[in-house]
Amino acid sequence: RIFSRILCRVIAKMFKFAAATMFGSAKAEEPSFAKGPSLPPISSIVAAAPAEAPKKIQMYTPEFYQACAMGGAIACGGTHMAVTPLDVVKCNIQVDPKKYGGIGQGFSLIAKEQGLAGLVRGWVPTLLGYSAQGSLKFGLYEYFKKTYSDMAGEEVAKKYQNLIYLAGSASAEFFADIALCPFEAVKVKVQTNPGYAKGLMDGLPKFVSQEGVGGLFKGVAPLWARQIPYTMVKFGAFENTVQALYKYVVPKPKSECTKPEQLAVSFAAGYIAGVFCAVVSHPADNLVSKMNAQKGVPASQIVKEMGWVALFTRGLTLRIIMIGTLTGLQWGIYDAYKVSVGLPTTGSVEEPKKK
Repeated sequence: RIFSRILCRVIAKMFKFAAATMFGSAKAEEPSFAKGPSLPPISSIVAAAPAEAPKKIQMYTPEFYQACAMGGAIACGGTHMAVTPLDVVKCNIQVDPKKYGGIGQGFSLIAKEQGLAGLVRGWVPTLLGYSAQGSLKFGLYEYFKKTYSDMAGEEVAKKYQNLIYLAGSASAEFFADIALCPFEAVKVKVQTNPGYAKGLMDGLPKFVSQEGVGGLFKGVAPLWARQIPYTMVKFGAFENTVQALYKYVVPKPKSECTKPEQLAVSFAAGYIAGVFCAVVSHPADNLVSKMNAQKGVPASQIVKEMGWVALFTRGLTLRIIMIGTLTGLQWGIYDAYKVSVGLPTTGSVEEPKKK
């Protein structure tokens, strides 16, 4: 309580000082010794102190990694939530292809049977799960990329930069998926089993009561199999595409590009990387959806039932559209957030040497 009172007083004084600064010294309370008629106002004698410039975030400090984590949470949580209808249709096609058929049939059938609300079912676990995953994915990627580069040394890191990108992204995704897994399990159950639950609040307790806490993590291995290759391609392809775009497409060096131009490059590189991501991670995505929808069915049995061709191709077109758009938007939003807090966009680019 004492601490709270002190804190309230400090905040009150801060607001009082802010009001005096914003509205001029006429509204500021002057000291008692300045109220006499023989003395001029204090403000006419002492110049107002200039406002302090906002502190710039230094690269590779705790504040830098916190900013990257926040940008990742906003980018991943928001974009995945926005494409929830596509995700609902995709999951149902993967679980019951005979019933839902293609994209158009899936949309119309779900809307007919469950109403339009059925197309956005599971948006809460999607938002929370992918926000948690995104914060760890992007924040830890920057951390591991820096750590592995320092361990390798400047020359080796530059020579084998792709290995640094791949190792850093794989390490980050390992931890990010552990945070995502419980939300993903509930999300798939809600989306593919009409009447199971309305969302996270009633779906999570029901899931735990039926399958135990361990059931929330039963899909972590196939999730790693899906997400780690996906993320390695996502970051590795993005970093290399950014370099290629500035080298062969953009007619001027990155340092001469405006921030909107740099963000456009981030989106384009992200979309291109997303197409590769979808293809690489799709088989494991089918496995995750099937395992979460069918209690106790091992991965080997699912592969046997689906067949290898279906494992690689079922729902792939929709996933390419969804993941390509998602990845492009995520990189655009992530870099936009970094720019908003005074950080550079992602991607190391070798500037042309001045003659």
